[in-house]
Amino acid sequence: MTQFIKKPLFPVLFAVLLAFSCTEDDEPVIPQEGIEKAHLVFTALSGDDHLSAHGDHFHGIDGATEGESVSVEFDAEGNAISGGHLHLDPEVIYKIELQAWDYQGNRVEEDFINDKATADQYKAFLIGSDFILNPDTDDESGAIFQPRDMEYGDGSPVDGKYEVTGILSYFIVGESNEGGSRAVSYVLRKFDDLATKANVERIDWNADDYEERFAGEDVLNLKFEIHAAHEEEDDHDHDH
Repeated sequence: MTQFIKKPLFPVLFAVLLAFSCTEDDEPVIPQEGIEKAHLVFTALSGDDHLSAHGDHFHGIDGATEGESVSVEFDAEGNAISGGHLHLDPEVIYKIELQAWDYQGNRVEEDFINDKATADQYKAFLIGSDFILNPDTDDESGAIFQPRDMEYGDGSPVDGKYEVTGILSYFIVGESNEGGSRAVSYVLRKFDDLATKANVERIDWNADDYEERFAGEDVLNLKFEIHAAHEEEDDHDHDH
């Protein structure tokens, strides 16, 4: 697995710049500041029958009620330093929000989707465990990871499934993947070619050959574990 970022990490790899406007040729400008720490915030969603998993995406997200949140915290190398063994209910849909800070303490995750030209360089994947994907089940019991950013930093709307990046995303483990611990990585990949993002399908989020198929580099590689079990089963396991 590619490391969080090539050593000695962001301070040397990136110049300390915070310019995100386009050049005179309207070419995208990538985020230049290094990332010192990151969080992934998982928020459980609930709702009526309109909130559901369907194929490679979700229905009813916009009308869902947000419940309890749990945060996984990562150091500059992408290692989990708090909450790294994450307990998730396999039947619950979770909103996932990336939060990231530079070495000056500024929040910078929105810099990756500052505008369409910038966001076209990036896509989030959830790599690692060999999940049974929801489209491969007959009873909608598989895993879905759906990036779902709604607008760019400049206020313009994100248009369609190929433009989404995954700074905001939604995830369900699914009963077909219940039990045991799964080592995974939230990866934010920067593509070599701006045309690549339009070729990433919704079912590619867990592809073990993503590095070969989507040439580029992993800007973030946040490593943690997911333990999928119903709450009552989890409580029983911890009692023994």
